[in-house]
Amino acid sequence: MHLRICRSCGHVGCCDQSPGKHATKHFELTEHPIIEGYDPPEGWGWCYLDATFIELDHPTPQLGPIPRFVS
Repeated sequence: MHLRICRSCGHVGCCDQSPGKHATKHFELTEHPIIEGYDPPEGWGWCYLDATFIELDHPTPQLGPIPRFVS
């Protein structure tokens, strides 16, 4: 499971390989079109409207480490 960040508002959600698919659900609710690979910043984005990958010149910086949770 990997994290995705919304380039419009900064919402962080999990990828489509996770059971919740929170990043895609966020797009469906808000229509914010572009997410970015965020765990760690990966330098690419995805546009839901065009269904295409985007190379990002300036990935969104992380403000400290992303906490890990273990069940």
